[in-house]
Amino acid sequence: MISVLFAVLTALSNGAASVLQRRAAVNVPDSAAMRLSLFGHLLRQKVWLGGIALVIVAAVCQAVALATGPIAVVQPIFVIELPSTLLLAGFVMRVQVPRQVWYGVAAVTAGLALGMASAAPGGGHDTVRGTAWVVALLVTGIFEAALIVAALASRRNVRAALLGLAAACGYALTAALMKDAMGRLDGSGGVTQLLAAWQLYATAAAGVGALYLLQNALQAGTLVAVQPMLTLGDALISILYGVTLFGETLRTGWWLLPELVAVALIGAGCLELSRSPLASGNPLPPRRVK
Repeated sequence: MISVLFAVLTALSNGAASVLQRRAAVNVPDSAAMRLSLFGHLLRQKVWLGGIALVIVAAVCQAVALATGPIAVVQPIFVIELPSTLLLAGFVMRVQVPRQVWYGVAAVTAGLALGMASAAPGGGHDTVRGTAWVVALLVTGIFEAALIVAALASRRNVRAALLGLAAACGYALTAALMKDAMGRLDGSGGVTQLLAAWQLYATAAAGVGALYLLQNALQAGTLVAVQPMLTLGDALISILYGVTLFGETLRTGWWLLPELVAVALIGAGCLELSRSPLASGNPLPPRRVK
């Protein structure tokens, strides 16, 4: 229950941060795309700094969640970040939440419930054994490089979608490294062993890289193109890391059918939610007072 609670808190913080970062990214000129000057433009915007503060809160909550639960359980819960953020935004701005948002919330919630019940993730160990990281980092690097090259050859929403998937891969890798690092707290060395682990510093590097890719994805196109790839990509790649690196288990066989239905529901829900003016930061008519 502790891991689920902190996973929910992580999703809430990350979802709000994505919307704030999107609002900041639309003000960045196209000439800053894929350049370090992108951060120079963003650092001058208070709304982006607010998003980064929420990212830090989310990182702390995620560390606690991953230290107390399987990655295949924790990471998929993050799909609720967009629907929860849009509902919160509607409440704070005191606007009427559009019907499409409620449809999207229902689809994502039903998809998450169906997916978790069908897959029943669990088991595994807290740290990665042997030289499994060598293969994992090599495959991840090749995959991300291919996505970035394809994105640079594309434009607007196609580029945004490809960079969004690359960012999702980076965030999934960050989570896997973080879980491996936090698992070392249980050893005889405790905090000393954690601080000596290369996984801790690789977590920071992977997180910064994923954040950089996400800013470029948000700058390149609309949230509709980025969010489904980011949300589903993070969840599915994290599950893959959980199974291959940490030995976690999922149901297979005929259970794959409801699992695919769950993925489709989550994807459709995220797509619908991303189209909402609440997600893009555009104003909505105020809620009517009866």
